[in-house]
Amino acid sequence: MPVLLLILLAGVLAYFIWRHRSSSLSRDCRWRQDRARGVWRCAACGGEIPGTGHGPPRLCLKNHS
Repeated sequence: MPVLLLILLAGVLAYFIWRHRSSSLSRDCRWRQDRARGVWRCAACGGEIPGTGHGPPRLCLKNHS
């Protein structure tokens, strides 16, 4: 029984670590890719970041204006 609880605890801990690493810091930002200009533009705050090709940015520019 204690081994099962340790396995469950390790699984829950691994889940929270995975969620922390994969979650975005830009919850309020809605990134849209402008391929013609090669930038990602936030529909919420208007921030722009050069396109990287690796998906939307994880950085919120709301407080960096």
